[in-house]
Amino acid sequence: MGKIIFYEDRNFGGRYYECTSDCADLHSMFDHCRSIRVESGMFMIYDRPGFVGNQYFMRRGEYSDYMGMTGMNDCVKSCRIIPSVNGLSFRMRLYEHFDMGGEMMELVDDCPNLMDRFRLFNFNSCYVMDGHWLLYEQPNYRGRHYYLRPGQYRSFSEWSAMSSRIGSIRRLMEL
Repeated sequence: MGKIIFYEDRNFGGRYYECTSDCADLHSMFDHCRSIRVESGMFMIYDRPGFVGNQYFMRRGEYSDYMGMTGMNDCVKSCRIIPSVNGLSFRMRLYEHFDMGGEMMELVDDCPNLMDRFRLFNFNSCYVMDGHWLLYEQPNYRGRHYYLRPGQYRSFSEWSAMSSRIGSIRRLMEL
């Protein structure tokens, strides 16, 4: 169970909206978002309805100036709760080519630098068998990131990336 609160003004002011589940279209709930409080759980927020567009991972905490912290605009249009998966297994396969083709690399743990580990940083498809993951464009968990839940992703565009470059990967576990 998770709870996230979106505020229209910085420092948790103005109108607010509480959310405890996935919400594909937040635009009718508030005009803009300038601060966020995550009371429990983990969430991925998106700047477009339907869980697409730029995304940002939010864990428990207070974000009094959401825009300044993330570099994103004040448009939060959808959010998705990330299930707590402590104690469960994690397993993901990364593929060099589209449609799960070419060389395959399997991960069961965090990887701060894919280039060092696999000598590749371009992955065009993947299959998440177990767990929930964050893919980062740069090594050491930096840059844009993308949320992947169990399922097949036949192209990097299916996880909303602009390119196939992945620098690091982290498992999503409640801390």
